[in-house]
Amino acid sequence: MSWARLAVTFGGVGLLPKAPGTWGSAAAIPLAWGLHWLGGFWLVGPATVAVCVLGYFATTQYLQTPDDDPSEVVIDEVAGMLIALWPLSLGLTLMGTAPHVFPWPGWVLGFLLFRFFDIVKPFPVGWADRLPGATGVMLDDLIAGAMAAVLAALAAGISHGWF
Repeated sequence: MSWARLAVTFGGVGLLPKAPGTWGSAAAIPLAWGLHWLGGFWLVGPATVAVCVLGYFATTQYLQTPDDDPSEVVIDEVAGMLIALWPLSLGLTLMGTAPHVFPWPGWVLGFLLFRFFDIVKPFPVGWADRLPGATGVMLDDLIAGAMAAVLAALAAGISHGWF
């Protein structure tokens, strides 16, 4: 397996049958939790940037044509999910919560919101999805992740009585 195929399939997760994007998104949760456990948001943030850069270059190398968006490419879902989980990791870090704590509603909400935006593709996600090459493959999921992050932060603010 080439380095690009290994990266874009997130170690083969994208090769799982049925809904590889959902599997890639789900695989990002233990990654995010592990990164958070090791270094809080101060590790999750830079790791997200590294996944985005790696994902862009690996996807560029992997695509056969600029209009290609093979279903096995899930590094974009991993990057988008990491962004969707930023408010959770940042909030836990700033509150000084023990890093091993797993507040499952936040992780589940981030996952559900991200998958919603990634599947439904409202503007600007759908616009980015139509861009050619690795830019379109990666950018739509990064935007979906950002939209999920904003809604997750608002939901956390409401549920914790900050608003």
